Amino acid sequence: MRQDAYGTLVGVRRPGGRPVSRPADHRRPSHRRGRAPLAVVAVLFTVAQLALVRPDLGLGWDETVYVSQVADHAPAAFFSAPRARGVSLLVAPVASWSSSTVLLRVHLAALSGLALYLALRAWRGLLPARVLTLAGALFATLWVTLFYGPQAMPNLWVAYGALAATACFLRARADRRDRAAVWGLGASAALMAFMRPTDAVWATVPLFVLALTAWGRQRRTVLVLVPAGGLAAGAVEWIVEAYTAYGGLGRRLADASRIQGGLGWNLAFGDQLRGLAGRALCRPCTGPLPSPAQTWWWFALPPLAALGAIVAVRTRRTAPAVLTASACATTVALPYLFLIGYAAPRFLLPAYALLSLPVAVAVLRLVTAGYGRWRTAARVLVAAGLAGHLAAQYAVLDGVVERSAAGRRAWARTATALHGLGVRPPCVVTGREAIPVAYYAGCASAEVSGHNENSTVGEIVAAAARGPVAVLGEAGGEPPGFARGWAVHRYGGVWVWVRRGLSRGSPRP
Repeated sequence: MRQDAYGTLVGVRRPGGRPVSRPADHRRPSHRRGRAPLAVVAVLFTVAQLALVRPDLGLGWDETVYVSQVADHAPAAFFSAPRARGVSLLVAPVASWSSSTVLLRVHLAALSGLALYLALRAWRGLLPARVLTLAGALFATLWVTLFYGPQAMPNLWVAYGALAATACFLRARADRRDRAAVWGLGASAALMAFMRPTDAVWATVPLFVLALTAWGRQRRTVLVLVPAGGLAAGAVEWIVEAYTAYGGLGRRLADASRIQGGLGWNLAFGDQLRGLAGRALCRPCTGPLPSPAQTWWWFALPPLAALGAIVAVRTRRTAPAVLTASACATTVALPYLFLIGYAAPRFLLPAYALLSLPVAVAVLRLVTAGYGRWRTAARVLVAAGLAGHLAAQYAVLDGVVERSAAGRRAWARTATALHGLGVRPPCVVTGREAIPVAYYAGCASAEVSGHNENSTVGEIVAAAARGPVAVLGEAGGEPPGFARGWAVHRYGGVWVWVRRGLSRGSPRP
């Protein structure tokens, strides 16, 4: 009988007799026991988000764009071509009636914990419970996973969708009667496309290739049409909006590429490494590389994933699951490693989620292989590596939270200063960091150039004739031509220009 990280105990042996399978009614408690560790990981993940990423952390730049689409606190910010509406729908149950950031963070943390559990649960029967539990723990303890769990951002939800879609595909491919897997495959593909359509396509490329190798014409048809239908359903709003607001699908794709710096051959490994030090957006990505203590786990991912794949192939039963997850992780990471000239750690969250499975297989193999001193040494090494991993992730996360909180408090202070100058709703803010500051102030934002261009000088001048308009700039800078002659108010590193007849005094520093 076999009972290790890759095999399960399927029977008991009578003395001097043959193995006797356990009755079917004994399997259900075992399945429930397999679900319990996943639930514990999900609950701890939720609690860790609320404890380590403070619920009162203000909204970031991109978050204000997504939340403003459904909130009544401020006018909707300009929605640039690459963005999709999935996050706005995700936050709508809270943001549509409450401006409480704490409530929104709790809502998102609870949803992300539940989504992690469901995504891992989809792998039941494909990988042992201990592999899924360890994979969930490894992914959930990455600083980037913890930080973006309660954030109104799309990448983690693409990761959940990719994880669930891959599992549901494998289950549907193995058993054509598994209707839950078929529905799960379509829903997961739709979730990814609703969050980030282009990422969804990259994540499902291996699934479509594998679908063509399935036995039976009917099964191949289902395995192709279901994820394709899910992608179409999730992306339909994005496509329709391309024609109604962006000049067509081709124009929107071109604009999205331009905003992302122009897609083309670009080795972004160094950019991603610099982002691992806690830079939410590395653009331009310059400066020294972070210390090995912050990046060693990133270099350990490929060899551990390769080891996990080798172990899975040798044990055969888990080979399809591990190899497919590795293939999907590779394709979804490709554009962010080879085609984009900047980096953000959140871009690789889908790849990390999928790679956590082969890595977990490798880690369990390392602690169960060998005998005597070799096994003890391996376990000590793995334990030390995991402890170092947790320490490094916490250290980076703590710094990210502190820097993010400081930046968002600065936006809130500027918004308070604008109110003191008489810039109150309905109002318009333009210039440096206008989008987040406008959201905090309850104003509309307007830009006449750059990636968020949504207005013209004439429209801003007309708005200034009707109501409060503020121009933000760096200290010592010059205002745009239409604001020359407006009163300037110095507030720390931010200079604010408002029409002279509007000013009600300068804010106190």
